[in-house]
Amino acid sequence: MRVHADLSNLPVFRNAVLTIGSFDGVHLGHQRILEQLKQLARSSAGETVVVTFDPHPRTVLKPDDASFKLISTTTEKAALLAAAGIDHLVIVPFNASFSQMSADEYVSGFLIKNFHPKFVVIGYDHRFGNNREGNIEFLKKYETAGDFKVVEIPAHEVDELAVSSSKIRKALEAAQISWANKLLGHPFSFSGQVIYGDQIGRTIGFPTANIEISDPYKLMLPFGIYAATVTLPNGHTYNSALYIGNRPTVHSNGKPVIEVNLFEFDGDLYGQTLHVKVLQFIRPDKKLDGLPALQQQIAADKTAILQYMNLQPAPTDTAIVILNYNTRKHLQQYLPSVLAHAGGARVIVADNGSPDDSIEVLRRDFPEVEILDLQQNHGFAQGYNEALRQVNAEIYVILNSDVEVAPGWMEPVLTALRDDPKLAVAQPKILQWEPDVHQKTPKFEHAGAAGGWIDWLGYPFCRGRIFSQRESDLGQYDTPQECFWAAGAAFFIRADLYHKFDGFDGDYFAHNEEIDLCWRLKRAGYSVKCIPQSVVYHLGGGTLEYENPRKVYLNFRNSLYSLIKNEPWGKLLWLIPARFLLDGLAGARFAAKGQVDAIWAIVRAHFSFYGTFQETLKKRKEVASIIERHRIGPENRHGVYRGSMIVAHYLRRVKKFSDLPAIFTQQPPE
Repeated sequence: MRVHADLSNLPVFRNAVLTIGSFDGVHLGHQRILEQLKQLARSSAGETVVVTFDPHPRTVLKPDDASFKLISTTTEKAALLAAAGIDHLVIVPFNASFSQMSADEYVSGFLIKNFHPKFVVIGYDHRFGNNREGNIEFLKKYETAGDFKVVEIPAHEVDELAVSSSKIRKALEAAQISWANKLLGHPFSFSGQVIYGDQIGRTIGFPTANIEISDPYKLMLPFGIYAATVTLPNGHTYNSALYIGNRPTVHSNGKPVIEVNLFEFDGDLYGQTLHVKVLQFIRPDKKLDGLPALQQQIAADKTAILQYMNLQPAPTDTAIVILNYNTRKHLQQYLPSVLAHAGGARVIVADNGSPDDSIEVLRRDFPEVEILDLQQNHGFAQGYNEALRQVNAEIYVILNSDVEVAPGWMEPVLTALRDDPKLAVAQPKILQWEPDVHQKTPKFEHAGAAGGWIDWLGYPFCRGRIFSQRESDLGQYDTPQECFWAAGAAFFIRADLYHKFDGFDGDYFAHNEEIDLCWRLKRAGYSVKCIPQSVVYHLGGGTLEYENPRKVYLNFRNSLYSLIKNEPWGKLLWLIPARFLLDGLAGARFAAKGQVDAIWAIVRAHFSFYGTFQETLKKRKEVASIIERHRIGPENRHGVYRGSMIVAHYLRRVKKFSDLPAIFTQQPPE
């Protein structure tokens, strides 16, 4: 590709097929336009010409807008356009004088005079000339006089370009690197010269090169550690750790820096220009307790980056299935992270007859997502049954629409499932999602936390969450552990077992259906685990708040259903009356808080339970038959607390799982 920066010294273009624009990032949308340009050039024996501006017009027209950042500099843009197979790039100096050119002068004195185009390919909304007076209709008036043809880029394609550019910037600003790279069609990159730094890295065994970026408008990523590759001027490329931050461990008010540690490299890089491709976000920046701790953390980061570089994609027979009902805003907020970190798995959204425009948004903004239109609202439990009947896979990943996933979240769980054939269900560590969660010490999320347990009376709780009391995640539950149930918010299950054990009970509608399914599997000898090396962030209450009367009703009713279906008769004879009394105490607690609707929800739950008692007994027999047909061993009682959580929490004031008496949490032998 030839690059031209002097309008007075342009060549005579042969049947120029020309387009004009900023082409920031040269992303997938731009690449479609470039393909159209090349096709026209081939059919007319012409040359492709891309016209862009430097500096970017916005920096001239709005010089005080400090928020404006570029995905790619002009030099980076040129390299990307060359890789796309463009013949000529013309970089037009943009200044106040150029911006004041009339529309007539722009067409006659700029386009026709300099380029003599055969085709001009522009968007339907392209504006030019002083006060943006020129448009595509204005340009078409010159087709005969200028002997060219205007080729209009349709509205939906132009809109996609704008959406993609804003999406990419938002993804990069949120450190969603995989998703941004997917939209770009290539890794986000930057170049800079190596300058002298503090040389602290050398003293702890990890020498780094400090990079200075000269363009003040270049978008820079959030503070943190990234997996990257670095290419030297000689063409050699090295796997690397990229650090962006203000080095809080060694400086109290440090200036932001960009540093790279090149693996397997030993040499002097000062003064050289390095090209960095960013592949994945590893972790946010954080202050550590001195240089020894920093040295340990850098070693751990290097291990994580090398593991990422060597990871194989998730098998294509893994399907991530998200049930959606009227939660378009959640899809727009959280789906990008799922797509960015799907690792080769299919991503499927099953829509439960949403009255909003969820399906239209999915088709427009997320074309890579498979859509199952279930036509009506079947509820969470039956909705998944309907959807999963249509999905062929080895592993189902049932994921709430209000979940943001962390990099590498799938592989630890999939590895655990591959390594242990008795493992039927697993969940990641589930933390509370909130804005800027990566800059805070997150709390465990209510639904699942670090693995679900159940007490002797059938009340569920979690490692990291007892009733409404949630702990902060300080790494205290980072050991994989057998639990009793896994959260439906992020629920990995072997597909064949889901169907053999009849999936979720559709009559539950929502809530406790995952506990019931896990209970059936554990009665047949299978295991359920939390794999905390996998992390997701769950908004929680995104579709129904925790103390909403509807949720209270479903939780109390469905919990009773599960007891009848799974507990032995000898225990049920005293347990159901006991639960009646204890649920009454729960109602008294709601009364003390003035939540009258919640009291009525508990009453309705019991009436519904007793009214469907005969039907539940029939299910009990069917469940017992299924379990015996598919049993692989004795009942698995891991994850059962051999005491009362009500006594532990409300009378003994136990607020943390780790404070429970060991005698009650000690697990039975394998």
